Amino acid sequence: MAKLERDLSGSFDRLLDYLHDGILSGSSSASWEDGSDYRSGSFRMAVRVYERYSFMGGNRVSLNLTLVGNGPRLFLSAITAGGSQAMLFKINTLGEEAFLDKVEALLNGWKG
Repeated sequence: MAKLERDLSGSFDRLLDYLHDGILSGSSSASWEDGSDYRSGSFRMAVRVYERYSFMGGNRVSLNLTLVGNGPRLFLSAITAGGSQAMLFKINTLGEEAFLDKVEALLNGWKG
């Protein structure tokens, strides 16, 4: 499992769309699995789950994005899982790290 967390600012909807489009266009095997949205006053939260095939690991890897916003203040938590082939401990997590690297590159390009 690999994790990336970042404080950001800007439009909640724009960032969510930006990440969604970037993740799906970043890999031919990437798919959107499901999502959930919550809103209470100015507080918002969106959870998105993606999956893709890892050619390096020969397996599927999942990515969970949780975006929280209060006005222009945003917080993103991205966690990957599922890239290991071992039964008792994790080895070969290259697919998880590569999936998370894509999210990090998108966040580095975010203009708010």
